[in-house]
Amino acid sequence: MGNRRFEMHEYRHILARMRQGESDRQLAKAKIVGRKKASVLRLLAKQHGWLDTTSPLPDDEQLAKVLSGSPDKQQQSSVQPFAQQVKSWHQQGITGVVIHRTLKEKYGFTSSYSAVRRYLDRLRKKEPPEASVMLDHEPGDSAQVDFGAGPVIVDILTGEEFKTWFFVMTLAWSRHQYVEMVQDQKILTWLGCHSRAFKFFGGMPHRVVIDNPKAAITRACWRDPAVQRSYADIAEAYGFLISPCPPREPKKKGIVEAGVKYVKHNFLPLKKFRSLADANRQLREWNNDIAAVRIHGTTKQQPIKLFNETEKYLLKPLPDRPPEHSYWAQVKLHGNCHIQFEKSYYSAPYRYVHQRLWLQATEQTIKIFKEHQLIAVHSRKKQPGGKSTCDDHLPSNAIAYKMRDPQWCNKQADDIGPFCRCLIDRLFADRVLDNLRAAQGIIRLKDKYGKNRLDAACKRALFYDNPRYRTVKTILVKELDQTELPVKSAEKLSNIYTGDGTFCRDTNRLLI
Repeated sequence: MGNRRFEMHEYRHILARMRQGESDRQLAKAKIVGRKKASVLRLLAKQHGWLDTTSPLPDDEQLAKVLSGSPDKQQQSSVQPFAQQVKSWHQQGITGVVIHRTLKEKYGFTSSYSAVRRYLDRLRKKEPPEASVMLDHEPGDSAQVDFGAGPVIVDILTGEEFKTWFFVMTLAWSRHQYVEMVQDQKILTWLGCHSRAFKFFGGMPHRVVIDNPKAAITRACWRDPAVQRSYADIAEAYGFLISPCPPREPKKKGIVEAGVKYVKHNFLPLKKFRSLADANRQLREWNNDIAAVRIHGTTKQQPIKLFNETEKYLLKPLPDRPPEHSYWAQVKLHGNCHIQFEKSYYSAPYRYVHQRLWLQATEQTIKIFKEHQLIAVHSRKKQPGGKSTCDDHLPSNAIAYKMRDPQWCNKQADDIGPFCRCLIDRLFADRVLDNLRAAQGIIRLKDKYGKNRLDAACKRALFYDNPRYRTVKTILVKELDQTELPVKSAEKLSNIYTGDGTFCRDTNRLLI
């Protein structure tokens, strides 16, 4: 019946004028209907007796049935042979473009994408419409929380470029909101935003309705979601309930969803930010001067007025001392007796190596737990690669090696005798090999052979200019330290300096 869609009451008006004797030309001249459409309608009217003035005009339902045509006269869709498959794909949420491409590749479908689109439109019309209800919220009962994507900011002082997000908490009854721009959606950021929002409102609601962000929910589920331990701690400390939406159901927190769109469309356009601090300053001014005093589209009142007059008095009071924010994570103690957290390393007792432990991180401290038992405490490292090690956490052999450094070896050698000290100095003077273990091994020979024998063995090794651990041990094993040195031994040994210097020759004989 032409391009423009006519309502049934318009068709009845045209039929009434036709009954009064007006021609198709007169109807077109009056700009009621085109001549071609009027001609088709007149033909249908004669067939059904609608132009008979003695009978009443047809009602809207009767007109619609005739004018829309009978289903069997409609042209059959080229998609009809694949109807069952297309319906199945449509129910799975597969797009029309993919359905059209698959029909062409697998079934030799030759029609255009428009045929598929029209067929899917018919299927959608047969589906029951999606409907929702408006929920009534009591003052102080709930707040809704969400993140929205913010702009990329370039700091004018450092030149750093970073992406931002804005955190929105909206009180469901008054629609008063708190907004803050942040650089990430990490757990400590999420917790900090909650605390600052509660401080902004001067209280907190009974429930906080959230989506399923990783900072809050570790396992999204319709009936049994798993809450992130850090978020559960702060909820318990403040005294509010966490109310996560079911998975893929963001409409159940539609109030804050609308708030996020409002920030994107009303605040962000045409704004320029010099830094994150500047962005938050502008955001606070906009929230107080514009968002809070606007006439809200749903409540038809100013959010700040509803809040100040009613809701703020019904919020739960804040605790006297704000709870400390902490991040909980399960970590593994590696073979080096350290766990890794945010690119830094912290030790724990070696008996828990390869076991799963709990880590609690605050701004200043790192605490490590085995189940409920605290087993390690460290100051938090701020720079990547930092390491905090407690010697008590290491095995005894590692502690022994760590404690027996060159200074310890020199002190022990002095106690043994001058020839031992001289030999130890020769070992440490080597420019190629790290002889710390060799020096430690020589010192340990004292426990088995005594100071005197060890010093004599060092004297013999120096005489033959072979200051090595294996040489000293062989001398002791074969008891060569108890035999006399060759005749010229006194002259050779007089060249050996037994003081604390690096070189072992007597400075008085250097030029001889």
